[in-house]
Amino acid sequence: MSYIPQVNDYVIWKNGIEGWVYFKAKQYVTIEILTRLKDPEDYAHSSIHRNERLLILCYQNQWNQLTYSHSR
Repeated sequence: MSYIPQVNDYVIWKNGIEGWVYFKAKQYVTIEILTRLKDPEDYAHSSIHRNERLLILCYQNQWNQLTYSHSR
């Protein structure tokens, strides 16, 4: 395995999915593929984060399918 994903790397998965590595654990990473502002009512009830995020899992045995693009 040549590329090991890191948090804040922008990656392109070979199946066409692309986004930011949001979290890394030993067995998987999550890739953030969508963000959007919370509805004002939802934000009033939980103001920890302003955005909703859509994350997908990429397990360690799939990391060889990721291509590094850039970091933020």
